[in-house]
Amino acid sequence: MKRSIVVALCIAVALAGCSKSAPGGDAGTGARHPWTKPHVLTYGDPEDVSTLNAHLSSFADTQYIAQMTAAWLVRWDQQNTAVPELATEIPTKANGGVSADGLTITYHLRHGVKWSDGAPFDADDVVFSTHVVLNKANNETSTQGWDRITKIDEPDKFTVVYHLSKPYSPFVETFFSTASANPCLLPKHLLAQYPNINNVPYNNKPVGIGPFVVDRWDRGSQVVMKANPLYWRGRPKLDEVIFKIIPDRNTLLSQLQSHEIDLWPLVSGAYLAQTQAIAGVTVARLPSYYWNHFDLNTSRPVLSDPVVRRALRMATDRATIREKLGHGLGSLAEAPTPLTAPYAVHGVPLVPYDAAQAAKTLDDDGWKVGADGVRAKNGVRLVLTWASTTGTPDVDNQIELVRTMWQKIGVTITEKKFPAALMFAPDGTLAKGNWDVASYAWLNEAIGDYSPIYGCDSLPPNGQNYPRWCNQAAQAAMTALYSHYDQAQRNADVATFVKQFVQDTPVILYTMREDVYAYNSDLKNFHPNGLSQFDNMMNVDI
Repeated sequence: MKRSIVVALCIAVALAGCSKSAPGGDAGTGARHPWTKPHVLTYGDPEDVSTLNAHLSSFADTQYIAQMTAAWLVRWDQQNTAVPELATEIPTKANGGVSADGLTITYHLRHGVKWSDGAPFDADDVVFSTHVVLNKANNETSTQGWDRITKIDEPDKFTVVYHLSKPYSPFVETFFSTASANPCLLPKHLLAQYPNINNVPYNNKPVGIGPFVVDRWDRGSQVVMKANPLYWRGRPKLDEVIFKIIPDRNTLLSQLQSHEIDLWPLVSGAYLAQTQAIAGVTVARLPSYYWNHFDLNTSRPVLSDPVVRRALRMATDRATIREKLGHGLGSLAEAPTPLTAPYAVHGVPLVPYDAAQAAKTLDDDGWKVGADGVRAKNGVRLVLTWASTTGTPDVDNQIELVRTMWQKIGVTITEKKFPAALMFAPDGTLAKGNWDVASYAWLNEAIGDYSPIYGCDSLPPNGQNYPRWCNQAAQAAMTALYSHYDQAQRNADVATFVKQFVQDTPVILYTMREDVYAYNSDLKNFHPNGLSQFDNMMNVDI
């Protein structure tokens, strides 16, 4: 169930690069603003949620809520480094948590921890949660990595030992970690009675082991979370966190301007200048693990030809997209690796914008321009269906800009809009594949594993390889990474993968982002990392 977070909110114009700014770094010493509600943080986002169970959704907003409320073995600190949560240490070969052959992984669990309903937590919950992931009746996005588990030992109530059929180095984030949309631990005492978890009441009001608990979910409106007095680290400083579902970004901006919300996480570049102009609001930028791209559905007749995909990349003026829609911010790139990640691949030359060469490439490949200006080959016309989300006017602007670029080389775009919850659902628009192009942002993961989104065994419905790309050389590198528990070894695997990714072009990558946060200047100690933005909420206050 190794998964990656998808977001629709920053797809066209989010930003990239390093910044000296940092959210929540300066608390201020004066009185609160008159609009600030003490110890109550309200944040907003244009996207709705379809479930509050992190097992059943890879959508960002579900994951943000789970980071604050669910139970995890591992969290991630401000430097994107794994830190133990309900595990007492991160298993490694050095500390004996990972066996020499990489086939045995041992977790030691904390004593005295309670679920938010007061029930004790122990190894039974970890074993149960693992069986939930492996239960084929559950709508888990994927069992990648988990399917290598051959046996689970429980020597005592605070030790869990996984036996694997093959080494699997990404276990550190796959097995109940907050990064990369992975599943949370579940309470056995509440869920063991059900044959599957797909439609249980728990999904609407989950019980977890986080600093906050879900108080209520007003569908289509908000999710209210309150401080968890039983959290093992202690009580957080905030009394309440409210996630407001605001379907339109312009409305979201208005609510930030009127101070009805305190925080807009991951602001897109189209709204940067407007948020910077709001009195009492601070805008900060951080290096990001997100990257923005256009998926090209390689299973579709038009896009099965890599020559066409490369021509579309050449015909996409990514610098103009950055200038017009991203306000000149961002880092154009071909490699999808984060700029600051330990596995970053640097020095990959950017394919230049060249519409004339793109047109010649299509000519040479047999795509001829018809009387209507649209190319065709063997009866297949270069008419592409672009799937996008509703309530995203900046994305609409992006599509219109790309439309004019691609028209120059004889390619036509038709657009279809879907609610975000439908777009990114396990059985939703992207998974079904009835589209040619889709634009959104992926969140990179911690160690350089791209198999959840580009592995040959991750094609929907078995994973999130939405472009349906299967490249054997890239697959070999992704497979090799599993047996490499040392990051330096994994870096070589990532470099091989990136070479194939750039050459074969299943995706047009246009911006390596930075995370932009607009927030009430009364907000204190909000220090999100690049992997799990709401992981470090204990000392946040307002």
